[in-house]
Amino acid sequence: MSLLPKNFETLKRKTKKGIMPLLTPHLLKLRINTYAPYVGAGIKVEHIDLDQGLCVVSMGLNALNKNIVGTQFGGSLYSMVDPFYMLMLMHQLGGSYVVWDKSSQIEFIAPGNSKVWTRMKIPSTEIATIQDLAKEGEAVFREYTTDIVNDQQKVVATVKKTIYIRLRKHSKSKDQSSRIDSLES
Repeated sequence: MSLLPKNFETLKRKTKKGIMPLLTPHLLKLRINTYAPYVGAGIKVEHIDLDQGLCVVSMGLNALNKNIVGTQFGGSLYSMVDPFYMLMLMHQLGGSYVVWDKSSQIEFIAPGNSKVWTRMKIPSTEIATIQDLAKEGEAVFREYTTDIVNDQQKVVATVKKTIYIRLRKHSKSKDQSSRIDSLES
């Protein structure tokens, strides 16, 4: 039993919403850039703006992410994209929606012999489209594609992600929450 008043959690939540939005992009970028698998792979979030649905990620070529032939390891290339569409959609749609990765596909186009980049963007119109498609409680599947390019803007790989979205009240995943919330605690 808590000794704190019942309205303490409500007060805490309102305080976070008032103060933390100014800090969250910086803290989120710091948290992701210090995530052990990303540090090991040399993956770095260069820019993240969840409100605008924009994320730019880079990865230098180093001894920890080279494959047997000395180019970017395919798993590391995929990791550059893996969580970001889901994360951006969770943020933009809010807690009324459940968002999950459904499937992924990566096509390797050219060897990654240098630093590589990807820019992921979810247009603002996409959020309204998703909300409209999901309003009756049906599952919505949206596909997003991004290119990973080298320093000369040559495509190294193309990643396609399919994301599952549904209104929480119609989902079996009612308890889904984001670990990003812990940044705001």
